Amino acid sequence: MKTFGIVGWSGSGKTTLIERLLPYLAGHGLRVSVIKQSHHDIEIDQPGKDSWRHRQAGAQEVLLTTPYRWFLMHELRGMPEPDLKTVLARLSPCDLVLVEGYKRAAHPKIEVWRSALGKPCLYPDDDRILAVASDVPQPGIRHYDIDDIAAIGQFILEH
Repeated sequence: MKTFGIVGWSGSGKTTLIERLLPYLAGHGLRVSVIKQSHHDIEIDQPGKDSWRHRQAGAQEVLLTTPYRWFLMHELRGMPEPDLKTVLARLSPCDLVLVEGYKRAAHPKIEVWRSALGKPCLYPDDDRILAVASDVPQPGIRHYDIDDIAAIGQFILEH
């Protein structure tokens, strides 16, 4: 499966960029999936509901289906977080996977950077970051204005 990463500091606009890129890429006939890695303990299930109760009782995985969507929840129970290759293997076939997070994984990436955050750029330490989408051009790397979705989308299509 082809993957392309969207990396950057928290608050830089990674999620917003992906949200804006999805219609552009779909408009080019691609089936696109997204993997979002978080360092927080996010709970998508509701305490007291059947699936929550099954997990609390010790189920390794709970797959919940509805007429509108389905969810697979897998409890790590002390095991390490899976790497990107493992997570990719769980996805249904698609044309492209946009990956938010897994910034140290070996796939091509674009960095989202905003000067207002006052954080250093990541690209000098990662040769898999091929471009920067930001509010200020950066030296020594291809630059896209953060709002130029067509140019960023085309860059991803070419890679």
